[in-house]
Amino acid sequence: MSHGSLSLAGRKPLLQRLKRDITTNWQIYIMLIPAVIAIIMFAYVPMYGVQMAFKDFKPIKGIWGSEWVGFAHFQRFFKGHQFRNLLENTLYLSVFGIIAGFPAPIILALMINQIRAERFKKVLQTVTYMPHFISTVVMVGMIIVFFTPSTGLFGHLGRALGVTNPPNLLASKTAFRPLYIATNIWQHMGWDSIIYLAALSAVDMALYEAAVIDGASRFQCIVHIDIPCILPTVVILLILSAGRVMNVSFDKVFLMQNDLNLPVSETIATYVYKIGLKKSQYSYSAAVNLFNTIVSFVLVLMVNTVSKRLGETSLW
Repeated sequence: MSHGSLSLAGRKPLLQRLKRDITTNWQIYIMLIPAVIAIIMFAYVPMYGVQMAFKDFKPIKGIWGSEWVGFAHFQRFFKGHQFRNLLENTLYLSVFGIIAGFPAPIILALMINQIRAERFKKVLQTVTYMPHFISTVVMVGMIIVFFTPSTGLFGHLGRALGVTNPPNLLASKTAFRPLYIATNIWQHMGWDSIIYLAALSAVDMALYEAAVIDGASRFQCIVHIDIPCILPTVVILLILSAGRVMNVSFDKVFLMQNDLNLPVSETIATYVYKIGLKKSQYSYSAAVNLFNTIVSFVLVLMVNTVSKRLGETSLW
């Protein structure tokens, strides 16, 4: 029997099960239709515009009528003097953001899980969740208010400690990256800990009871029970984080940007906005953004493959 015949034979039971499942649960499939349509309209139909990256797009000619230039826009970006700086800034904010920020919600969730006073536990959870709901514009406004050297809290604190002229961190190339990463961690740490708390709530209490009987301390329970139980969740979220390495938050970076910190704050996202919408270089900006997307996709594949080979946890 040929390979083609075997594949067809294997598909028949699958198609039969699918048909039987649709017949049995047709109400659920009807409810799925709006979601499927939304995904197609907003995720797949826009992919038609990807071809702009390979054309010299002219609005008057449309996408199909514009001249095909192949990889010319990609070559221009790779050979441009800003390529290295943009890539370095984007990777720095993303990679160091993950290194510093990824463990924070895990540690917070482990700490909250050890609290026995339920009222204090709920108050702490609420307090740590709240910053997540602050809009980016308000968040950057708070940063400006706090760190303005003349009128901000940072300036007043510096002068109280004897510093005559507190530095302007918002205009400092050295301070921009730590300030961006630290405020990101503070804002999202509590919210990101929810999924780890949910995973910890599923841990069998008998494991804790057995550990206590054996004389295990709280720290030993965390190391030998809590962490192994949430490890699959940690791996999955780490794989998903790898897909966001090239997608630095545009709005926050753009709002914190100024002429003095521009050498370290100009990322691929802000660059695409400036050349695409401000300078109307649609094809070039599409090529840069497509490069960004492809790198993110490759990173997800690589991290997922490594995770699958080292352990049994992966996205697919």
